[in-house]
Amino acid sequence: MEVLKTDVCVVGAGPGGAVTAMFLAKAGINCILVDKAKFPRDKVCGDALSGKVVEVLKKLDPAIIEKLDKEKHQVGSWGVTFVAPNLKELRVPFRKEVGKETLPPGFLSKRMDFDNFLIEQVKRYKEITLLEECEIIDYAKDPNGWFLKSKDDKYNISSKLILLADGAHSKFSRHHAGIEVEPNHYCAGIRAYYKNVKGLDAENFIELHFLKDFLPGYFWIFPLANGYANVGVGMRSDKVSKKKINLKKEMLHIIEKYPQLKSRFEGAELIGDIKGYGLPLGSKQRQLSGDSYMLIGDAGALIDPFTGEGIGNAMTSGMLAAEAVQECITQNDFSAKATAKYHSMVYSKLGSELKISYKMQQLINVPWLFNLVVNRATKNKTLSETISCMFEDLNMRDKLRQKSFYFRLLFDSTN
Repeated sequence: MEVLKTDVCVVGAGPGGAVTAMFLAKAGINCILVDKAKFPRDKVCGDALSGKVVEVLKKLDPAIIEKLDKEKHQVGSWGVTFVAPNLKELRVPFRKEVGKETLPPGFLSKRMDFDNFLIEQVKRYKEITLLEECEIIDYAKDPNGWFLKSKDDKYNISSKLILLADGAHSKFSRHHAGIEVEPNHYCAGIRAYYKNVKGLDAENFIELHFLKDFLPGYFWIFPLANGYANVGVGMRSDKVSKKKINLKKEMLHIIEKYPQLKSRFEGAELIGDIKGYGLPLGSKQRQLSGDSYMLIGDAGALIDPFTGEGIGNAMTSGMLAAEAVQECITQNDFSAKATAKYHSMVYSKLGSELKISYKMQQLINVPWLFNLVVNRATKNKTLSETISCMFEDLNMRDKLRQKSFYFRLLFDSTN
């Protein structure tokens, strides 16, 4: 049996793992990147690529964004439409000012296409050994780091350091890193693909519908290329259990119940099956590193509690992991103390945002506040622009969790 030896092994070749490997390669560090699937492969997801995704790819290689923009499988997205419980709509651009020559601030792409796009970029780097159809079934700690055993002994790997980017159901996270599934910090969601949904936004704004009888969950419609739309619902798992909700039935019921949605789905065609997935939310801090390992993205439960976004945070954490790995290799130190820098870097970068999003998630339980903000913003350009800035400015977003913000909304007659 041949054993592959490496300093760094990245497990999981989705966006988080692929970006990690490419940042390592850019720094001149060789690594092995493994995935249990063969690309292209499907991944159940909302398919939205936020400004964080764009930011990370620009830091990796600005040319990648230009390539992505030219891909036929994606569409550029310029904003979001919030639908409040009172059914009032608030259209919010991702940027306050956008020039015609500017690349989109976000994209929408099926994960099958986007992940495969990234894998094609991975293959450009000679420093990365990509092993597809390599499912790691066992991890054993040894004096040299970790020994990874693959299914059917196809590949076995000895690595000084392992970076786990293998998603929400990471075996390593559960069995070795102690990341538990906690229903009040976990979201259940379902996704469906429809074709010919009417009324999709000309600038591909994503739609988030916070419907009164489905709170604290939400219904979404995300435009995709070639006339497709990603449609789904999401709700925190403890609420799903408490209310005994069948998400598939609820999604179909929502489409039928609300006239403004029913008319848009008349003549629309459901393509394929409705699929479910789980999202480990970053609404509490977990330990992301240990002796010779780091957890990336969903494997470290870094999904945004309010929006459900995981791709941007996975890629951000992957970028930071690659930076931390450089120091570990330079010092030849892969101990828990050495890898702890990665944990600190991630929460320094994402911690405040995750806390704010958790507070915003809790605000969904107070529908009159949501209605208030949307009502005032549709009438007040300054407030609308303030909310738009919140997508780019974390300090501005923090206003949404401050009581004084709503007090001014209630009593400021200029609004």
